[in-house]
Amino acid sequence: MTFLSVAMNAVKAYFKRSWRRRDMMTLAKIPVHYHQNLRMVYRTHFWAMLCATVGSYLHLFWEVGGLFTVLCSVASLLCLCFTSPHRVRVRVSLLMITASSFGASVGLFTKYLFGIDQVIIASLLGGTTIGIGIFWFGARITRQRSLIYMMCLLYSCGLMFSSLVVNAFDLLDSYTAHWMLMVTAVLALFMGYFVVYSQEILYDARYGYIDFVNRTLTIFFRLPVIVVHAARLYLGVRVEQRRRHKIAWGAA
Repeated sequence: MTFLSVAMNAVKAYFKRSWRRRDMMTLAKIPVHYHQNLRMVYRTHFWAMLCATVGSYLHLFWEVGGLFTVLCSVASLLCLCFTSPHRVRVRVSLLMITASSFGASVGLFTKYLFGIDQVIIASLLGGTTIGIGIFWFGARITRQRSLIYMMCLLYSCGLMFSSLVVNAFDLLDSYTAHWMLMVTAVLALFMGYFVVYSQEILYDARYGYIDFVNRTLTIFFRLPVIVVHAARLYLGVRVEQRRRHKIAWGAA
């Protein structure tokens, strides 16, 4: 069984719906009501990612981040969970506070656990923000799902890789370049998940209003998994780098 078949079976097992893969490739326009829900999720997720990226860069340049931001992230998330769905503006505000606090705090954990530099975390969040922004822009100019999914996925992956290269240019060596390539592949898989989840949103929109804040949280909290996996890849590359240096020094 090929890797593609395994991946498709995993997706089908997670998304137990009646839509098929060809439904994502159709040139038919998305109905207006479904399209409005999709745009709302894209817009909310873009602003949440932007807040997280700003928080990450604040931590990078001014060392904004510590126990306060960690507690603020947890407290705002708990308040969000217990706030009534009818209080939309309050929930959106709490979501943005959670995202910015998370962006300022996640570097503390990756630095302590994996020794990864904050500039890499900021690059990861910045690249993902660019990718989500492209999807939002694509949804604003067209209602054809194949154009939104495939073209936006292509452009977002290309720009995410460019963002990683530009932000981490001063850290590049052969090992870091190899790690960056693996991280870009992981982010591309995340964007592929984002496309599949977008189809799930369109399916659920047939039954009424979509809670775009909850949908954004569902997507947003896949990112810690991506960051941890990227940090593990980075750590593995660094361990291999040290091992080769020891072998080289021993041979000398």
